[in-house]
Amino acid sequence: MGKSRVAVIWSLATAVGMLTAGCGQGLLGGGSDTGGDEGPITLGMLIPQSGSEAAIGPYMKNAAQLAVDEINGKGGVLGRKLDLKVADDACDAQTAVAGANKLVTEGVKISVGGYCSGATLPTLPVFGKANIPMIIPAANSQELVDQHLKHVFLINGTGTQQAAAAMAWITKQGAQRVALVHDNTSYSKDIAVRTQALLDQAGGPDTAILSAVTPKESDYSANVNNILAKKPDFVYWTGYFQEGGLITRQLRQAGYKGGIMVGDGSVSEKLAQIAGAEAGEGVYATMTQTPETLQGAETWIADYKKKFGSAPGPYSNQAYDAVRLAAEAVKKAGSTDGAKVITALEGIDGFQMFSGPLRFTPDHTLSTGGFQILVVKSGKFALQDALK
Repeated sequence: MGKSRVAVIWSLATAVGMLTAGCGQGLLGGGSDTGGDEGPITLGMLIPQSGSEAAIGPYMKNAAQLAVDEINGKGGVLGRKLDLKVADDACDAQTAVAGANKLVTEGVKISVGGYCSGATLPTLPVFGKANIPMIIPAANSQELVDQHLKHVFLINGTGTQQAAAAMAWITKQGAQRVALVHDNTSYSKDIAVRTQALLDQAGGPDTAILSAVTPKESDYSANVNNILAKKPDFVYWTGYFQEGGLITRQLRQAGYKGGIMVGDGSVSEKLAQIAGAEAGEGVYATMTQTPETLQGAETWIADYKKKFGSAPGPYSNQAYDAVRLAAEAVKKAGSTDGAKVITALEGIDGFQMFSGPLRFTPDHTLSTGGFQILVVKSGKFALQDALK
């Protein structure tokens, strides 16, 4: 998603919000304490529950609910219980705007969702108009940061940080010619372009021309042929797992022997399943912490498994921390008022999350906690190396 398209979606989202405000509570009504500081404190979570990225949604929803239940079991916040309301964004801009407006009318006080950056971007003005702080656990396009919005806080590493990790690992691998492949969405293109800029610096490897593919296709053989025509010895795919798995498989089928790496949107066992056992083995990934790579998280993982009957997946730990951080901010603010909660979030200093003690930068991004390198081993992503 380019800058101009983001601006158009932003304007449309704002217009939709203004129209919605005339019906029932609307944007402003849903975001205010019309019922007083009594009853449950409602948190809203937009996640993909349908579409190509639907597999991620349950991990985030379950982890958020685990945090809600734990906090409520200890008496809640300010003597009030937390309540989680979830809406589908399908990783689609239009669906996300509709879901955000639904959450606003349901009276959410803080948003703790956001997985796909292209779907999260157009919801920023919706929640902003309603004075609802956003703690975004997964979406991490630099465009989210570049809006410079006071109510937006990211607790995942940014596209800039991911590009730096990618560049460092590609350089470490001794790559001489790199193909960067994206799907033209805000998240994916942002990482690819930023990685290219870093690789193009003096002394870095040669970078093949950026390649873009159309999402949700069933065959990428033409794209693969174009990539291989540039004779890369390393390919970095920055989109999502469905396309990433297929591109990986077709690269190997075409005889490509070089390194393959994917961005954090592709870190799912489904990537290896789509690629196939042989093609998927050894694929690298730039990724923030996952449950499998967390030190000392055994009890938390066991609690998750006991409650939901399955293991936590990518972004479950970030979703869990988003709820905990929201509760901490309300506690420090002594209120669910949006402006007071935002001030409390800006003043957080040392709150312990899975990524480490939290302190936000002036841009409302993580001041510490970067990306690590994973690699597919026996069909699963495992820790390969850490980048400080």
